[in-house]
Amino acid sequence: MFTGIISAVGKISAIEQKAGDCRLTVATGKLPLQDVALGDSIAVNGVCLTAVELGKNHFCADVSNETLSRTILNIATVGTPVNLELALTPSTRLGGHIVSGHVDGIGTIIEKQADGRSFRFKCKAPDNLAKYIAEKGSICINGISLTVNEVDGAVFSVNIVPHTLEETTLGDAVVGTKVNLEVDLLARYIERLIKGDAAAKSCGGITEELLQKSGFFG
Repeated sequence: MFTGIISAVGKISAIEQKAGDCRLTVATGKLPLQDVALGDSIAVNGVCLTAVELGKNHFCADVSNETLSRTILNIATVGTPVNLELALTPSTRLGGHIVSGHVDGIGTIIEKQADGRSFRFKCKAPDNLAKYIAEKGSICINGISLTVNEVDGAVFSVNIVPHTLEETTLGDAVVGTKVNLEVDLLARYIERLIKGDAAAKSCGGITEELLQKSGFFG
């Protein structure tokens, strides 16, 4: 588990293709690795990866086809900057929100405007994720814990303060930039709970009929 508070910006220093998936080498910049052991989790642009090799200033992680198909790691190249965060510990300050590192989908930055010393970003999420994104709720973009300002269909906006712009890869984001999105963890479980016994059947998401049967409205 993570908090969505980025510790460092690193970069992809090597990509080794391995029988259809790949192994990434990540240069970790100022990320402290002295307490990291083999098998520990590190979030890379919000993707929870397992350290399989460790160096003084880098680590390696295997990336499965599933992860490549669902995240922007599939378009990463050598030199691509990435946001990094170590897994939380019992003594970690929970400054953001609970982040699992399990990316739900890929969004696109569609607008970037100055707002005082900050920038306001608009992001288009995949349509199937729109129901999980709520005004003043939490969203994770490339591993960064952010508050949703407004929602209009599958488009939502967030405000990025100067510190976050300086300390994460969002400072270099432009219109058209693809980003990893993780919705609030509780929203996904609430949907599953609302389905009740229907969750065991192969079916779509929450429907008006399902909500009526669950007693949410007449």
